[in-house]
Amino acid sequence: MRLRHHSGRVVHLSHGTHERPARDLPAVVEHLDAYAAVRDRLAVETLGVSLWLPPTLAAALAIDGRSRTRLRAEIAARGLEIVTLSGAPWAEGGDEDPVTPDWSEPARLEYTLDLARILTDLMPEDAVRGAVTTIGLGPRAGWDAAKQKASARILSRLSAGLAEVAWHTGRAVRVGFQPEPGFVLDRAEAIVEAFGRLDRERLGVSLDLAHLACTWQGPVAVLDQLAAAGIAVIRARIAAALEAVDPIASAEALRGYVEPGHPRPVTNPAGDQAADLAEALRDFPPGPWRVRCHIPLHTPPAPPLTATTEVWQAALRHLTGGAHPGTEYLAVESSAGGAGAEIAYLMGFLGELGLSPPAEACAAH
Repeated sequence: MRLRHHSGRVVHLSHGTHERPARDLPAVVEHLDAYAAVRDRLAVETLGVSLWLPPTLAAALAIDGRSRTRLRAEIAARGLEIVTLSGAPWAEGGDEDPVTPDWSEPARLEYTLDLARILTDLMPEDAVRGAVTTIGLGPRAGWDAAKQKASARILSRLSAGLAEVAWHTGRAVRVGFQPEPGFVLDRAEAIVEAFGRLDRERLGVSLDLAHLACTWQGPVAVLDQLAAAGIAVIRARIAAALEAVDPIASAEALRGYVEPGHPRPVTNPAGDQAADLAEALRDFPPGPWRVRCHIPLHTPPAPPLTATTEVWQAALRHLTGGAHPGTEYLAVESSAGGAGAEIAYLMGFLGELGLSPPAEACAAH
């Protein structure tokens, strides 16, 4: 979905779902049918979507031009468009490798470049660039000097690989690293330090605004620090985290958000972290807490719990309020059933910020 910024530039809004990744091309097409139903409910001509393709499927598509051509035709036939692909998660269950490589391992490089090659064939005719998202280098625990050295070599190969993709296709793909608590890229200071050694032309950050809230740093201050260091916000995912001002008084309500098998990390302003909400409810670190559990933008949790709405709204105001948009890509993720209402709510807020409705947006340049 294309929106026009007051500068005349286009900002792309893409929708993703919580569905499990498609394991083969027919399953991808089924997902596209679900997105088309959302487009119909919203009554828009074109809906931007962000797909997550697991590594085995990405590797197959990257070498099969006919399958990419078919997939592009299926996307266009449903009134959808793709300018970003998600490479932040990894495989989920089944016969996929359960190990999640970080950016010190070649497997992460191969996966990301596969996605970049696929994306150049899936983008609309008038699009000259796109983006792939990925993890914030890797978990901070165990990230030693050897991993840092290996990562530096692999990230240099990533830049070279992206340059090669652009040379062969005439389309640029940038990679956005997603900061989050517990990863090498977490707080703004760590991001700025890491990018002092990285290619800032092709690499940037992909901010999840719920993850940003869980760092307890002010969104405007973070965005200003990144801008001052010349670090591009390639994509911003609009999301709210769960917040408990008084965790002890909110314990019963918080237990309703515990989901076995789906860890929901908890942070507080002092920098304490719990790997999962269930763990935090056993140990009760000092409050307040923020929980990495995405809350629907249009439906706040029942009191005494709240959502980090002020964080994502402040970030969007800052990203859209300048002479030029602070990011080219926005994304929102929701369940397929609730997507229409959530996107409609978000579109209303973006309209208040001066972003034109899709029918008024010009083609991307």
